[in-house]
Amino acid sequence: MPSVQHQHPPQDRPGTIRTLLRLYPYVKPAVPFLILGAVSALLASLVALAIPQVLQVLVDGPLSTGDASAIWPATLLVIGLGVLEAIFIALRRWFVLTPGTHVEAAMRNGLYDQLQDLPVAFHDKWPSGQLLSRAVSDLGLIRRFLAFGIILLVVNVITIIVGFGILISMNWILGLIFFVCSIPLWIYGFVFEGKYSTIARRSQDQAGDLATAVEESVHGIRVLKAFGRGKHALKNFTSQAEDLRGTEIEKARAIAGIWLWLLMVPDVAFALCLVVGVWLTAQGELSVGTLLAFFATATVLRFPVESIGFLLSMTFDTRTATDRFFDILDEVNAIRDPEAPVTITDPRGELHFDDVHFRYQDSPERFPDLVDGVELTLQPGETMALVGLTGSGKSTITALTTRLYDVTGGAVRLDGVDVRDFSREELRRHIAMAFEDATLFSASVRDNVLLGRPEFAERSPEADAALAEALEIAQAGFVHDLPEGVDTTVGEEGMSLSGGQRQRLALARAVAAKPAVLVLDDPLSALDVDTEALVEAALRRVLASTTALIVAHRPSTVMLADRVALLQDGRITAVGRHSELLETNDHYRFVISSLEDEERRDQARQTDRDLFDEKEGVNR
Repeated sequence: MPSVQHQHPPQDRPGTIRTLLRLYPYVKPAVPFLILGAVSALLASLVALAIPQVLQVLVDGPLSTGDASAIWPATLLVIGLGVLEAIFIALRRWFVLTPGTHVEAAMRNGLYDQLQDLPVAFHDKWPSGQLLSRAVSDLGLIRRFLAFGIILLVVNVITIIVGFGILISMNWILGLIFFVCSIPLWIYGFVFEGKYSTIARRSQDQAGDLATAVEESVHGIRVLKAFGRGKHALKNFTSQAEDLRGTEIEKARAIAGIWLWLLMVPDVAFALCLVVGVWLTAQGELSVGTLLAFFATATVLRFPVESIGFLLSMTFDTRTATDRFFDILDEVNAIRDPEAPVTITDPRGELHFDDVHFRYQDSPERFPDLVDGVELTLQPGETMALVGLTGSGKSTITALTTRLYDVTGGAVRLDGVDVRDFSREELRRHIAMAFEDATLFSASVRDNVLLGRPEFAERSPEADAALAEALEIAQAGFVHDLPEGVDTTVGEEGMSLSGGQRQRLALARAVAAKPAVLVLDDPLSALDVDTEALVEAALRRVLASTTALIVAHRPSTVMLADRVALLQDGRITAVGRHSELLETNDHYRFVISSLEDEERRDQARQTDRDLFDEKEGVNR
């Protein structure tokens, strides 16, 4: 899956400072501690700059006059200043360490909350590796910058300015030489920003693509092994890794370029100042102590000057990470709760599709709507089967009921109320879904099944009763044979279970939610014939009092329904009882015949999957 790029063109990108200022709402609680850390770091630098002044007094005073009694106090003062510098450095670390982690946690929670809130359409187009890299590596980079980079950058710039002032006050000629030699560094720094920012963005995007490739390979490991395509996957991964390696080398070259200047310019300045300083001393215009203090001060300034390189690169990396973070935060969620949501305390369960239209945002205008004027009403307590050929829009219609997508025309109504007038939380409490692709979470069976019942206290009698009933209806009694029963953790995406077992637990989860409307998108496709018959018999008890819309891919599933709706090219072309439609509708007979053929193929594939799952379970 290609990377989703939201990078502004270079001419439209906001400046680095403007971008970093967007972090302020998250950083605000930590600002006092960051200021204290910066003050501690600045005091440490000023103490370091004071040491050469003591050395100047020591050389020009006691050492030149031979007054031994004054040497020890000066020596002890230098030692004391060194200890004081170490204390201030330790305080800097203590002040900023914990607040930085709090900022990172707040940003990660905000990002996760946004990802949960954004609609399915957003997740359809964003690779999961890109989201993962933003939530982990990018936020880690921002934390390190806030706790380390920005403080040292500000303090080191102030230290350099103060240090230059001290150097000029000692001797304006030597200070001027040192200042003039530093000018190329500032010029190259501005050039470096434009070049490095582009490379850094490309590197972080490619790292996200690589994470996506790893995740897809891990999730699809069974398919890759079954088809012997491991080497093919490795070839694609290697190609992406080589692209990232090339970008990282380009980054390294850019950093090496600024380091060349950062190392060369101070050495040239030192050499020129040494020549001029010795000549001035020989002429008697400069004392030995002042010359020593000048070079000691210049030595103290060497690290702040040299650090500008990696601090600038860290700053630009952080600017890119911030851009990527706000790529997600700036996404506009078109599926939002209304300002004054409607509430239904006792829903009847009438579901009405009122001239419903839907098309994806990126669908070309020349194509018709995927759902094109659907008119359909489910009476309270009625079970409606939705049948049609592949691609006719069945799954899309089910997704519109809970606003996984919003209609682009018309309305879906629950008890006469447009579903867009409910809060999403209430709507999804009244309408529950079970999908053909059963997704379970890395949690216990209990937590997976009771996901839609947050009001239950953990292990309460009510929760246990709802759990037992849902497992019985879904014929999921196999969970009691698991190592820890219903408290067994099923593993990532439930891959430790067979396809049929996962699907039964997903069905149990929908049943346990006790909705007014139950939407089932082919929930029995992975079950064998015997288990399907048992599940259907148990489901009849639930469906007797619950409105249900069932996408049917098997004739046996159609038998659960009171009525059947035939979907053809995005439109409902016929509604009636199964027997009536068989007698009167040619297209319906064709669809049912296709479903019977597909059912036979499914049974053969399911037998192969069960054998494979059984073999994998023995190996584990």
